[in-house]
Amino acid sequence: MHPVLNIANHFIMKTGFDNGKYLKIQSEHIKERIAQFGHKLYLEFGGKLYDDFHASRVLPGFQPDSKLRMLTQLQDDAEIIIVISAVDIEKNKVRGDLGITYDEDVLRLRDIFIGRGFMVSGVVITHYNGQASAMAYRERLERMGIHVYYHYLIEGYPTNVELIDSPEGFGRNEYVETNRPLVVVTAPGPGSGKMAVCLSQLYQENVRGVKAGYAKFETFPIWNLSLKHPVNIAYEAATADLDDVNMIDPFHLEAYGKMAVNYNRDIEIFPVLNAIFEGIYGENPYKSPTDMGVNMAGYCISDDEVCCEASKDEIIRRYFTALCNVADGKATDHEVNKISLLLKRAQITADNRKSIVAARKRKEESGVAASAIELADGTIITAKTSPLLGPSAALLLNATKYLAGIDHSVKLIPQAMIEPIQKTKVNLLHGHNPRLHTDEVLVALSMLSLNDENCRKALDSLPQLNGCQAHTTVMLSEVDHKIFKKLGIGLTCEPIRKTK
Repeated sequence: MHPVLNIANHFIMKTGFDNGKYLKIQSEHIKERIAQFGHKLYLEFGGKLYDDFHASRVLPGFQPDSKLRMLTQLQDDAEIIIVISAVDIEKNKVRGDLGITYDEDVLRLRDIFIGRGFMVSGVVITHYNGQASAMAYRERLERMGIHVYYHYLIEGYPTNVELIDSPEGFGRNEYVETNRPLVVVTAPGPGSGKMAVCLSQLYQENVRGVKAGYAKFETFPIWNLSLKHPVNIAYEAATADLDDVNMIDPFHLEAYGKMAVNYNRDIEIFPVLNAIFEGIYGENPYKSPTDMGVNMAGYCISDDEVCCEASKDEIIRRYFTALCNVADGKATDHEVNKISLLLKRAQITADNRKSIVAARKRKEESGVAASAIELADGTIITAKTSPLLGPSAALLLNATKYLAGIDHSVKLIPQAMIEPIQKTKVNLLHGHNPRLHTDEVLVALSMLSLNDENCRKALDSLPQLNGCQAHTTVMLSEVDHKIFKKLGIGLTCEPIRKTK
């Protein structure tokens, strides 16, 4: 079978999200909310503030750093607090998309924020209860000149409002001194205690005679899209491990007679928040969880069909990720079963992803592990395992040859160069798999490109793979996963391990 399939309906990669409009109206809306609260607002950022790759996948055109770029327009009025849970420090919790621990990500995020010209007020360690690892982390940060604060466990939080709104509750926490109108509270991941930090600061500010406000920036679910919209279903798939469920906000419906989408945790906690606000101020300025939000992303969708298709692809991608996690012992069937239901709700199957269909067909015809990628023009490129190359490495070569206009019969990397690399891997490094990985193929191409125009053209075509969708009929190594991610390729894998 030839590795190039031209499908009938060519698909040109489009954008479905107006990023320029988003930067403008989102910053303006936050300014309005700051003014609403006497020019002092604590803004909790749910999800990723800097590198929101999920949003960029389901809203094509949304840049992963859009939220930070939007805040740049408020830079002179903003400062940032980074939050990390002592429990996550103790467990060495790892950020799945980057493969680094939360405590290291705090430093990475701080460097990024400062590098973008933002003021970082300090780091708050939440859920503190005397953990030795948290104490050591604080000492490490303070040696670096970073201000660090403890926020303690409060017995009965969040329902014991009487204790929470007291000197023994929020009053016991170390106060983070802030000076600017907008205080952005962010964290490496969920469950860090961002909301509690905001509320604690409101209590502390009120004690000092400052009436500050609170708002929440949560990109998903998008409140003014329907429950069944693929963008919102994709959010549920992304948080299947957290058991988040999108719901109609009953408080918003009762207060305004209008439908708005929120998620279960914010809806469940709202009565408690209401009581906490009343304890601090005597009244709650918000009538619903949706009122607390400031997200304007729903107003910036420029092509709903493009976002729907991208979101359906994301749901399938999350499904295969969950399957592979189960195969690796990193997840349970519960997550898989939940996303299976979401696939049915979105009325899609794995066959909706063209690269899956093509890869499975190539495997059936060749009898070995295979791969496929859908390019921006709708062309499907396939590859199979060979004695020299794994399916992912072969796919990269086939795809770049097509994009660079190089005939498929041309061998970019001569066998005489591959064999010594294999010998080193097996005989000297005692590896079991002699086939070249994607990183090894790219290094070989780079070396050959000095004297080979085809190799140079193949390398130059790599940026065109950004946003393309690929599938392999076997689970790939961590190295291959990272290369595909760096290239911006959306990857899914069958939950089948490679055989030696």
